Amino acid sequence: MTIQAVMFDFSGTVFRLEQDASWLADFTDEDGVAFDVEAQTEIVRRMTAPTGQVVQLSEEYQYAWDNRDLDPGLHRKIYLEVLQRSGLPAKHAHTLYSRLIDPHEWTPYPDTEAVLKSVSGKGLKVGVLSNIAFDIRPAFSSRGLAEHVDEFVLSFEEGAIKPDPVIFETLLDRLGVPPENTLMVGDSEEADGGARALGCPFALVEPLPTHQRPDGLLTALREHGVL
Repeated sequence: MTIQAVMFDFSGTVFRLEQDASWLADFTDEDGVAFDVEAQTEIVRRMTAPTGQVVQLSEEYQYAWDNRDLDPGLHRKIYLEVLQRSGLPAKHAHTLYSRLIDPHEWTPYPDTEAVLKSVSGKGLKVGVLSNIAFDIRPAFSSRGLAEHVDEFVLSFEEGAIKPDPVIFETLLDRLGVPPENTLMVGDSEEADGGARALGCPFALVEPLPTHQRPDGLLTALREHGVL
């Protein structure tokens, strides 16, 4: 089938929340011990993991975790809990959480701009589909990329999360392209790969640090004959 549209996941696919040593440079745990690089890396990973539970939770917080991408209030509640359970004092957890939900703190992959411009320039429809509880549009608009995206579908606005077919169907309907003609690109077999249940081809990319994945998107789209 000819690809007429491409749907992209956000975190770990076209943008990434990069570890910045300065964020945690002055942070210490409750005993006043500074976090080493390994601990810092794990904390950032826990904030951005697309699937899987990162700490054991009570029933109350389990509900918040399961529904975090549907409700900004639950998202804030559970990630502050996760950060504090990871050893961050409350004041540090609040500071770090504010960076997580700031779209300007997210870094595009080196080939994100080229891919979005190339796909839209060929006349294909472009959608961004994310399990997320804050507005990511400013991450694109501040870099002049929003004009290359036809539709954004965000879980907290739609009341559905991947891999629920409903959220894929929502974006497909707005793009006006059948699933068999729409490539889904994402970093999670479980969440993003759910598009295959509707008949969408799927391309998996690794959620590596941006400097370690200079052309992952370009490669994925070339392998599917899009570019």
